[in-house]
Amino acid sequence: MRAARLIKMVLLLQSRPSMTAAELARELEVSERTVTRDAQALSEAGVPVYAERGRAGGYRLVGGYRTRLTGLARGEVEALFLSGVPGALREMGLEDAASAARLKVSAALLPSLRDASRTASQRFHLDAPAWFSEPATPRLLPAVADAVWDDRRITARYRRGEDAVERELEPYGLVLKAGVWYLCARVAEHGSFRVYRIDRFTAVISGEDRFGRDEEFDLPAFWAERAEEFARSILRDEVVVRLSEDGVRRLAYAVDPVSARLALTDADAPDERGWVTVTLPVESEEVAHAQLTGLGPEVEVLSPEGLRARFAGDATRLAELYRS
Repeated sequence: MRAARLIKMVLLLQSRPSMTAAELARELEVSERTVTRDAQALSEAGVPVYAERGRAGGYRLVGGYRTRLTGLARGEVEALFLSGVPGALREMGLEDAASAARLKVSAALLPSLRDASRTASQRFHLDAPAWFSEPATPRLLPAVADAVWDDRRITARYRRGEDAVERELEPYGLVLKAGVWYLCARVAEHGSFRVYRIDRFTAVISGEDRFGRDEEFDLPAFWAERAEEFARSILRDEVVVRLSEDGVRRLAYAVDPVSARLALTDADAPDERGWVTVTLPVESEEVAHAQLTGLGPEVEVLSPEGLRARFAGDATRLAELYRS
């Protein structure tokens, strides 16, 4: 365990000019004291690690030092070949580059590991689009992807309702969500980050002007935050319902998971029958009716009265239907 950690520490320092003890501790998932001990152990073993004090200090390798501890285990090689999404690479226009890279990696591997790409592809396949949908690849995706890789500003024209809007954007990253491509970009005009559906772009002009990337920008964290904000933003109404134990288990499959989590977090204690009363954020009464119908007799709507009356009417019609 420690040997693997020391190798990882050397590789981290080799890939960056300098790293603080806190940064290394976070990457290695250990304490800063352990980082200090590991750096001392590497130094004693002949690896030229040294520490600089002060605000700009950190751990460094003596200039030019390169480790040869880059051999890959089978599990690491298979994970490497799994790291690309073939369909997404093809849509972005990167399939040829990815294929060439895989060939180069395969050629550099030990003979016993050269079948890793085949064994990985036999065991894992990612089908990103949702069921019952046939998403079309946005025509302008390759141009946007090219600008993302090169940190080049783009002028994008896109549809917003009935209007056409033009913005100068700094394209930071692409996200593929349920078969739909999104661009996370900083608007040059005011510096705020926005999310755009690429299939709504009608034109993209990419120049030679490059932008300075904010190195603190974290694409997965940004996307998770915006996705949560979007889910909350559409939950403009509330309904009060009672759920059986089975209804509680099935709630996240019937309604939006964010809505289910918010409701169950503040749920009352179960009654003597095990039923729980919750306030459920919903998009609208119409949507709530469609979603909660899937829970059948495992849910009782308490309010609003109009929605409760709709479920009572549904129950009466079902009883009459099955009585006959």
